[in-house]
Amino acid sequence: MRSLLHQECLRLSGPARHVPYDPDCDFGPGRAMKWVFWGAAAVIAYTYLGYAAWLWVRSRMRLFPVQTGPYLPSISVVMVIRNEAEVIRQKLENLLLLNYPKDLMQLIMVSDGSTDGTNEILLEHAADPRVRVILNSDPQGKAAGLNSAINAVSGEIVVFTDARQKIDRDAVRLLMENFADPSVGCASGELMLGDPDSGEAGKGMGLYWRVEKEIRQLESASGSVVGATGAIYAVRRNLLVQLPPGTILDDVYIPMNVARRGKRVVFDPRARAWDAPDLGRGSEFARKVRTLSGNYQVLQLSPWLLTRENPLLFEFVSHKLSRLLAPFALALTLVASLLAGQPLYRTLFGLQVAFYGLSLLSITHVKLGPLARLSDAAFTFVVLNTAAAMAFANFVTGRKTVWIR
Repeated sequence: MRSLLHQECLRLSGPARHVPYDPDCDFGPGRAMKWVFWGAAAVIAYTYLGYAAWLWVRSRMRLFPVQTGPYLPSISVVMVIRNEAEVIRQKLENLLLLNYPKDLMQLIMVSDGSTDGTNEILLEHAADPRVRVILNSDPQGKAAGLNSAINAVSGEIVVFTDARQKIDRDAVRLLMENFADPSVGCASGELMLGDPDSGEAGKGMGLYWRVEKEIRQLESASGSVVGATGAIYAVRRNLLVQLPPGTILDDVYIPMNVARRGKRVVFDPRARAWDAPDLGRGSEFARKVRTLSGNYQVLQLSPWLLTRENPLLFEFVSHKLSRLLAPFALALTLVASLLAGQPLYRTLFGLQVAFYGLSLLSITHVKLGPLARLSDAAFTFVVLNTAAAMAFANFVTGRKTVWIR
């Protein structure tokens, strides 16, 4: 049948014939480019819309609420820092004023080769019986510092946090309520990009983070979250594992090992930590490249993540790995629409160029009016996918990303 169709197409396309374009007669590169375009577009659509839509449907068909309740176990709050003299005093005061019984809370602070006065500030608080300070004279990396802290904890639950973010006074107590449910092995709080007084930012990385949190909440409502929020998450001590040297994403490696042992990883938006909505575009870009590079690394450290040993295999691929493929799919849709050679695809090519052009307007000082929000969202989208491409370059070249403050 295809052979007869091909012969008819050749007959109609002779030099003396002038017939309308028939897509069924396109057996050349143009037809291949259409397949490439729609295949790549499907990857993009699933990454940014399809997975979230599937989670929404699943959460309404299979809801697994956490059986929260009053629960006050002994806890150890762990933090690894390097050269954080500007913020560590405020962070310690923040932790010591948490609404949690003093006799049930231990703080373990690991200084990873700090040289800026951080150690002196930590030692000022070492007289408090709740505070234990571990000073490493030479930098060993965050993973090594966390391993040292894990070996020193005494609490039933270990809470992980970072130096810069401010934790709400009731956040840890609310987070602990999730562990009243014996099926929960790890509970993640919510990182708010903004100020507690004025609320969360609604543009740039703040907009991206709000979408990300919606996905995590849907994952949690119907199962488990793929990873945790590094600024505030907690794990049962008996489920903790030692981190391989140089691990970038402890907040993915540890929770995924919790899930591997049959326990849930849940997300609790009541337990909040606050951070600046914008640390500067250069810093945010470097941080995103590091995070996405960590996704490649975690696959090298834990090949079981792509096997049946991973109870969250579908979620892991959909949430983490599809975003690593997205920049290549975007490049393919742009090139394929240019080469497909039909009016529809030329229009689609123009729309893509316009979208990327709109993203560039975000870095200018031009007043865009109603377009400002769309321009900012487009710029954030481009930055995130550029960071994913850079992470891939780091992976194939073997370039290691370092622990950044």
